Amino acid sequence: MTEQPDPHPVTGLDDIVHQRVRLGILTIAHQARRVEFGFLRTMLELTAGNLSQHLATLEKAGLIDVEKGYEGKRARTWLTLTPAGDRALREEVNQLKRLIHQIEQGSSDPEP
Repeated sequence: MTEQPDPHPVTGLDDIVHQRVRLGILTIAHQARRVEFGFLRTMLELTAGNLSQHLATLEKAGLIDVEKGYEGKRARTWLTLTPAGDRALREEVNQLKRLIHQIEQGSSDPEP
């Protein structure tokens, strides 16, 4: 029986998390614990519609919670990272570290 090589680190990247904007949202939410929609829009240089679509994807995946309310008389939207979102972000970072390590070590995929 031949031993199967470890899968390439890129196979462990999560398509939902890895997308640039969503990775940014999760990272900012992780650092801030609770983040306001307008702050995210500004930090990530997005339109409100574009940000809303990404938030919907993350919320549907269970990675963030979205809370709507008021601050004074102004409607606001806040989001927080769920425990699943925290795990997904940490796993993504670990996979990226594996990929970086492989590149820095100059290793390549084993020959088939």
